[in-house]
Amino acid sequence: MTDRTFDRSLAVVGFGPRGLGALEALAVVAKTRNLGVKIDIFDPSDALGAGPNFHPDESPLCLLNIPVRVLEIDPPDILRDQIDPFATWSQTSYAPDDFPPRCDLGAFLRARFGALRTASQGIFDISHIAAKATEVTRTDDGWRIVSGDTDHGPYDEVLLCPGQPATEPDPQLRRWSEHADKNGLDLVPAYPATELVAAAEGWSGRHVAIRGLGLSTHDVLRMLTFGLSGRFEGGRYVRSGREPARILPFSRDGVPPAPKPATAEIDAMYDLRPNEAEAFQDALAEAVRQGPKPALKTICDVLVSPVMRILTAMEAPHTEATVRQWFDVERSSPGTQDVQDTVVALRTTIEMAHRRLPPSVGYVVGQLWRKLQNDIRSGVNRADLTADTATAIVGFDEAMKRYSYGPPVTASEQLLVLIEDGLVSLQAVDDPDIVLDPVGWRLIEGNDATLAHVMVDGVLPSPSLENIVDPLIRGAVEDGLIAEVEDGFGARTLPDGSLVARNGDANAGLCLLGRLSLGSVIATDSLHDCFGASTHRWAEGVLARADGQV
Repeated sequence: MTDRTFDRSLAVVGFGPRGLGALEALAVVAKTRNLGVKIDIFDPSDALGAGPNFHPDESPLCLLNIPVRVLEIDPPDILRDQIDPFATWSQTSYAPDDFPPRCDLGAFLRARFGALRTASQGIFDISHIAAKATEVTRTDDGWRIVSGDTDHGPYDEVLLCPGQPATEPDPQLRRWSEHADKNGLDLVPAYPATELVAAAEGWSGRHVAIRGLGLSTHDVLRMLTFGLSGRFEGGRYVRSGREPARILPFSRDGVPPAPKPATAEIDAMYDLRPNEAEAFQDALAEAVRQGPKPALKTICDVLVSPVMRILTAMEAPHTEATVRQWFDVERSSPGTQDVQDTVVALRTTIEMAHRRLPPSVGYVVGQLWRKLQNDIRSGVNRADLTADTATAIVGFDEAMKRYSYGPPVTASEQLLVLIEDGLVSLQAVDDPDIVLDPVGWRLIEGNDATLAHVMVDGVLPSPSLENIVDPLIRGAVEDGLIAEVEDGFGARTLPDGSLVARNGDANAGLCLLGRLSLGSVIATDSLHDCFGASTHRWAEGVLARADGQV
């Protein structure tokens, strides 16, 4: 490689699954053009390709949210001789409906990066700078990166894949942090899970609250049960004696997300027919050219027919009028439908997942929406739509996550067992229904109040740029290199990931992929998106800039 003349120089800041997917996509196009690229990866991790969420040393109790049968991230052809697909590569024999530990997939992704280094010899010259990048600047000779006391560059291209960078706590969490510091209380994040389990060894006999009722909460519950030597046996929970006295997950509505269908056979009943998928793609292509309200109506209208077909096939009687009414309410007041008592809602959606009860309209729409994620990403992320329309579609997608991003049904079943056991009690509370107490937090629900001695934060921070404190991102915002789509959303980017500056001009060669661009793109929290069309558009953009086309 030392004799190779490099055509381009690239810095990649942050190297989890998305950075790996981007370099794989670049390797494919670079090989076809015999383009030599010198690459510096800035990431302090010892597990390049995995990132913190999939680190091989994390707890095996943190599970993927998708079963093996739909883990469609096989290595590209360029790696075919270097590494097998995950299910073949792993030393664990997974059944199609299994949800593997994230750490197992992380070990695969780390090995996959090694395979890429081998397969890309003669194309890439990759160096790993095991330090955090703190500044990006544009100079006359290209982009430069500061890491520690060292200035690196110049680079023709900089790709930012920061995942979830350091964020200023929201007002509630900031107040709680001050309260915890003042009174010597435990307020801990859900991750790293290994650190959570270590802390939980001192929580026996205490009440532990969990902020949030999303997917992270299921991980935390496993840490506080399996992680402390408890076990599920014969439909009940057998305590080890090391658990907290009570676990109190809470959210504004107190309702956990609905589980995914239990088996491949049941899941297949929610598949769209080819003509329905094509009609959705056409409707989405029309919607991205419309204003926010017409766009959402166009998207919802095209789903009425497949929803009715599935409801009929699964003996869930509904009229077209009731389905349209559900969509009308969802567009105006998302998340206010299918409201039931918490435990009743949990038990009902478990039965739906097993097909022991007919699905609700919301459950059907959620499964269709999940299966349409690739089409949605493709239609929205490459379109030049207005900020209002983008945020409306993103908002609809975020609300649908209560159905489309649900956990494995076994996780919901274990939660129900823990509730019936009395170890877990779900709470519907929000500030100011939480009163600070010198010995903890009082969670007030109606006329009841429960004192929690420990607080676990299971809420993922917003991608809003105004809350980011990571020095590189914060500095780029202050320098005008990064501009937000709209208040509360992420950075404005072009379809190839190029960042749009505050003055409205594109920053040639400065790109960002991932959840910090939410609003410009959609459905960024999916593992599939890390290896999907967005990385290929970025790679093609690198090639176009190398050719002087942009």
